[in-house]
Amino acid sequence: MTQPAPSRTAAPVAIAVTLAVALLGGCSKPEPAPEPVRSVKVLTVAPSAYQSTREFSGEVRPRIESRLGFRVAGKIVRRQAEAGQWVKPGDVLAQVDPQDYRLAAQAAQAQVAAAQTNRDLAAADYQRYSRLKDQNFISGAELERRDTTLKAAQAQLRQAQAQLATQSNQARYTNLVADVPGVITAIEAEPGQVVTAGMPVVRIAQDGPRDVVFSVPEDKIAAIRVGTPVAVRIWSGGSFDGKVREVGASADPVTRTFTVKVGLEGADQPPLGTTAYVSPQGLSLAGAAVIKLPTSALRQDGKDTAVWVLDKPSMTVRSQPVQIATADGNEAVIAGGLQPGMTVVAAGVHVLSPGQKVRIWEDRTSGSNAMGAGSARPASVEPVASR
Repeated sequence: MTQPAPSRTAAPVAIAVTLAVALLGGCSKPEPAPEPVRSVKVLTVAPSAYQSTREFSGEVRPRIESRLGFRVAGKIVRRQAEAGQWVKPGDVLAQVDPQDYRLAAQAAQAQVAAAQTNRDLAAADYQRYSRLKDQNFISGAELERRDTTLKAAQAQLRQAQAQLATQSNQARYTNLVADVPGVITAIEAEPGQVVTAGMPVVRIAQDGPRDVVFSVPEDKIAAIRVGTPVAVRIWSGGSFDGKVREVGASADPVTRTFTVKVGLEGADQPPLGTTAYVSPQGLSLAGAAVIKLPTSALRQDGKDTAVWVLDKPSMTVRSQPVQIATADGNEAVIAGGLQPGMTVVAAGVHVLSPGQKVRIWEDRTSGSNAMGAGSARPASVEPVASR
């Protein structure tokens, strides 16, 4: 039986189908390569002691600093005191013009002399009339009048003497005299200046115990009590023991901090104005159990700080939010989110994704497969604000 001849269109159709299959095969995406298993350094969360101490910066100040001024008004004609000068009781610090006060004292002296003369005259009259009364030459009423005149003259004399004493004191007050030993810390008036009574002219820091004055935030002031021991470290060198002597009753309206004064103990006192670092015992957390992580283990996950926690059975990582309390040296203190015994990725955190498989990096030189133990504290410990 004779076969029918192939159609002329069969060959082109076969070629087109072959080309279409080839094109479809060329457009399909290749299978993605499997993601490599990354090596990470890990550490096991474990408790350790808090090492850092909380310090506040303060300044050494005199316990008593007085602003001295004249007790009378006048023009300053001389100032002997200079800033930084050591003075002792009785040293003249400044003077105002005493001329008016000397004239007033001389006038009071003249009034005393006049009053004394009147008193003497009244006393002589009283004695003379008293003899006449004994001889019954005058009545008793006349003697009483002489006695009243004598008493008035005596009162006028006492008044004049008191006025003289007041004017004499005013003349002495034209000299500003140091009443305590100490050092001049500031000059607030210059020669030629007219001052009123009581206006500060010099400031003097009295010799004796000194204080370190520093400021404490309002959220920490409750932990500081009068009598609390304090360690004081001087910036220029040296350390002192002290106790809280005074705690501010109200916060500063600008800084919202409370002023605390620490009395220094010992005979050797640091120079005034020295910078000091204060460590109150009531605010110290040294030795407390905390959880600490290196900063390389932390990452930002949106608005939260997080770490990668390793699930050892599946060797995958998951994101775990944590709360940062403060820093202890170069490590971050964790307030919550981790428990002792967890395994945390300590390095390479920025190249991982949730659920990614990893393997623990091994140090071939030491044979160790972890960075070492971290540190931990219970999540109930109150976060510590950085100083």
